[in-house]
Amino acid sequence: MKKLYFECETGISGDMIVASLLDLGADEQVLRNVLSGIGDDGFDIKITRVSKAGIDCCDFDVILDSEHENHDHDMEYLYGHTKEAAMDAHDGDSLAGHEHQEHGHHHDHEHYHEHDYGPDHHHDHDHHHIHDHDSDHEHEHGNDHTHNNGHPHDHEHHHHGRGLPEIEEIIGSLQMTENARNLAVKVFRILAEAESKAHNKPIDEVHFHEVGALDSIVDIVSAAVCFDNLGIDEVVVKRIVEGQGSVRCQHGILPVPVPAVLNIATSYSLPIAISNRQGEFVTPTGAAFLAAVMTSNKLPETMIIKGVGQGAGKREYKQPSILRAMIIE
Repeated sequence: MKKLYFECETGISGDMIVASLLDLGADEQVLRNVLSGIGDDGFDIKITRVSKAGIDCCDFDVILDSEHENHDHDMEYLYGHTKEAAMDAHDGDSLAGHEHQEHGHHHDHEHYHEHDYGPDHHHDHDHHHIHDHDSDHEHEHGNDHTHNNGHPHDHEHHHHGRGLPEIEEIIGSLQMTENARNLAVKVFRILAEAESKAHNKPIDEVHFHEVGALDSIVDIVSAAVCFDNLGIDEVVVKRIVEGQGSVRCQHGILPVPVPAVLNIATSYSLPIAISNRQGEFVTPTGAAFLAAVMTSNKLPETMIIKGVGQGAGKREYKQPSILRAMIIE
């Protein structure tokens, strides 16, 4: 039995999971072979080594083209509202602004979340679109996107989303093991259930926004493939540590933890701690993956560590985001 311990003290997101598992020894070529079957030329992946507070880590970067770019790592977009609120409070124009100032974020933070929602998407229908905040992506190693800091893009196709059946059809077409395929589907279903509950929508009306869907598919499929490739049987998650404050998404300003993360933690008994740090450190994709694989929240009193993988986050926080994955006995 091969046991994995995810140490989530400074954040967890889809790309951080993939990076930590690759660093543990998951086969990169196996992953690239699977991803080549997605059949969408709107993305590429980049796997590199980066330094986080002087610690060598693996970085997994999903590089989206201009039509699929999002604001996952754009700190001005994610937290710019806190500066605006502070200015309002200073001018005496807004009591709400003063409240935001007290809980505001500073942009020397790092952040984690796959905000699959962009400011460019407008709801012309009743379908709700999942926003996956993939946090912890630092600008210095971040996606090669050109962010417009919240200004709308003229992408007509963003009015359409990918529903769960379409996502499952894409995953079903990929050349991957059945274990990896089933895990990827399970993670997406957990995400859809959480968003369905958050917005009181039937699960068949939950659609993944076109911008975020591609990013989410790559992250979740990659995590499932790497996890299966390592032959993991059991997973310990002692706790996930989240921050406080608020974060901007497609639907407006959301409190941290965001509703999807809270719903996943509630439904799957994920142990969660709320730190005093300002920022969003746990993304829905990160939480959903843990919910799908966690078998215990108890570490043995003593253990032998057989291997360590370190996955870098990309959002800029004062405390660098590093997900550590350890093979333990």
